[in-house]
Amino acid sequence: MSTSILGGMRNDGGRPDLAAMMVPLGRALMAAERPVLDAHGLTMWGYTVLLGLGDEPVRTQGALAQAIGADKTRIIGVLDDLQESGLIERRPDPGDRRVHLVSLTGAGRRVRAAAQAAIQEREDRLLARLPAADRAPFLRALQALAALPRDEIVG
Repeated sequence: MSTSILGGMRNDGGRPDLAAMMVPLGRALMAAERPVLDAHGLTMWGYTVLLGLGDEPVRTQGALAQAIGADKTRIIGVLDDLQESGLIERRPDPGDRRVHLVSLTGAGRRVRAAAQAAIQEREDRLLARLPAADRAPFLRALQALAALPRDEIVG
């Protein structure tokens, strides 16, 4: 039995399972992001929310939670922290006051951009370990897989 560099076991000479390769890599990438997020005053969930808001002006809290794969009730505390930090604003939807619309503030856009640039700079150092010709196809393939609906992967 052989072990891949990321700990994925294989016993038939073939490739390790995708999860065996991706989970340790994902954990290492999140550990590498932590100091960057700390430096920008963000938690991992806070950063995920800022990314999830994208450039759309507003989004309901429920839709945001679903888009980032968070529980609706868990996201409230994250949104509270981001709002207290001045990175997002929440306001009642004029069409349905039970719904809160969420949007990035200018400060939220700046913090998100700075954190993402620092994270991607670190990622670029990792990607530099791949042959130059493999980097763009690897990123395209990863984006295609990441874009699949969860039920297509699980089902």
